[in-house]
Amino acid sequence: MAEIVAAGEAMERALALLEGGDVVAIPTETVYGLAGDATSGIGVARIFEAKGRPRFNPLIAHVADLAMAERIALFDPLSRKLAAAFWPGPLTLVLPQRPGNGIHPLVTAGLDTIALRMPKGFGGELIARLGHPLAAPSANSSGRISATTAGAVAADLGDRIRLVVDGGATPVGLESTIVKVEGERVRLLRPGGIAAAEIEAVAGKPLLRGVAARLRRQSRRRLARCGRAAQPLRDRRPARGGGEPLRIHAGARPQRRRDHRRRADPFRGSGRGDQRPAVARRSTP
Repeated sequence: MAEIVAAGEAMERALALLEGGDVVAIPTETVYGLAGDATSGIGVARIFEAKGRPRFNPLIAHVADLAMAERIALFDPLSRKLAAAFWPGPLTLVLPQRPGNGIHPLVTAGLDTIALRMPKGFGGELIARLGHPLAAPSANSSGRISATTAGAVAADLGDRIRLVVDGGATPVGLESTIVKVEGERVRLLRPGGIAAAEIEAVAGKPLLRGVAARLRRQSRRRLARCGRAAQPLRDRRPARGGGEPLRIHAGARPQRRRDHRRRADPFRGSGRGDQRPAVARRSTP
């Protein structure tokens, strides 16, 4: 069963687990996140394993500061303006990846874009201490309601993870808002902790809503690539409890093709709990 440790006492324990390729449930201002080192294939694979999440769904990478974000992604002027206005906070930006950024391809599900957010509080401090970005979807089984307390995380994932950092109830209580700058336009991919009107006020233009046709084409191309997935990689570290090392894939092989066809857009989610890049819930850690 997962150990629940108060945030003020959990930093060193959390760092040790993350550096060893494990996952940790952490508090953010939005909901609790299930965090793993975004540069570690073994750590990211364990996020998907613990949540029961299909690997064709990309994850949000969390950063400590803008400098870390700019080492990972390419910022246009409008995206940088939004980051300056709302980071740290519950806004996720979808941006082109910077080549050679070190992010494991499981995080982005093979896309050439990446979703980035800068959290407040314990999460931001943990990332700064680790020195690497954290992939951190919501800390719940895939398809369940996002957890806003440590107790809710332990009740759901307690037999699959080793540590839950208790930071109390999350102040925002719902996932981050996700947007993507498309040329001179800004598209709302998922509503969340920051109101659309606040983003529009900073951007100086209305947000576009709905599924972008280009994203649908990207998803179809990605599915075709998944049919030619790379050979499994072996992480050199032994799996917990001995036995064979955990096997991971460099490509994002879909686990349920029927579900993938239903979600033509890679940023579309169920809206019932995953803190993942998504379009407005059938309409963000």
